[in-house]
Amino acid sequence: MTTLVFGHKSPDTDSTGSPILWAWYLSEVTGTDAEPVLLGEPNTEAAFMLERWSLPKPRIIADIEPGQPCVIVDTNNPAELPAAINEADIQAIIDHHKLVGGLETKGPIDITVRPLACTATIMVDLMGEHAARMPDAMKGAALTCILSDTLEFRSPTTTAHDRAVAERLAADLGVDIASYAAEMFAAKSDVSAFSDAELLRMDSKEYEVAGTKFRVSVLETTAPATVLDRKDSLMQSMQDVAAEDGVDQVLLFVVDILNEEATLLVPNDLVKTLAEKSFGATVAGDHVVLPGVMSRKKQIIPNLAL
Repeated sequence: MTTLVFGHKSPDTDSTGSPILWAWYLSEVTGTDAEPVLLGEPNTEAAFMLERWSLPKPRIIADIEPGQPCVIVDTNNPAELPAAINEADIQAIIDHHKLVGGLETKGPIDITVRPLACTATIMVDLMGEHAARMPDAMKGAALTCILSDTLEFRSPTTTAHDRAVAERLAADLGVDIASYAAEMFAAKSDVSAFSDAELLRMDSKEYEVAGTKFRVSVLETTAPATVLDRKDSLMQSMQDVAAEDGVDQVLLFVVDILNEEATLLVPNDLVKTLAEKSFGATVAGDHVVLPGVMSRKKQIIPNLAL
């Protein structure tokens, strides 16, 4: 039975590229029949990666059959996975996030969770000498994932090892990192075709603070004005998205990659209180700028408080 490899819902670049990388490794190196799949439409940067490196878009699945062999990458959170995940045959987890708990397996499995900025970095390490066998398309996918998750080494999650792996891949491919990252971020910043609800769900994770459920959404861009010009309609859409998704409030952080800051939209007193308690901010209107805030994993989620 084919092993499915997938990341989290609302797939970003790492959750699109890493399943492709690991399915290649399983198929070509270990001889395991494996297929990368997605749990939703990839974002614009991930779509750019697929086109740039001539990679077929993996098929999208809504759920998983009981007993289905699978490898989970770039998450270990059941809330970000198919509803029936605990009925599947989970064979491995490869991730760089904190352990959440709640997954059940049919037996002992391989689990690799490392404090690196990107799942793809971990995969290159796990491949060992076989990483040199990766075709250019796989090296390109790995490079794109690392540059995306590190925001071209600007994110505080970046480690020296992430950077070294990315620089080695870029050298192998003859790619100039600064120029390529600029292309990536331009693709990520083009959100004109997306509705407000799609933007709010594009790169988001659910998180609970003191009994209040949040959808914590992040939009990383080199053109924050294109998003902030829509702030009124985005804040109106937050109510509908929250109701449909079973959360109390949507939080939207617009991360300005070049200026290395985030703007949090503040639609009500709940978010105003959260901004002040979480980030020591002074909120005087419907948004607040948070200097230096770039990472949901390291700077946003750990600091959320009410």
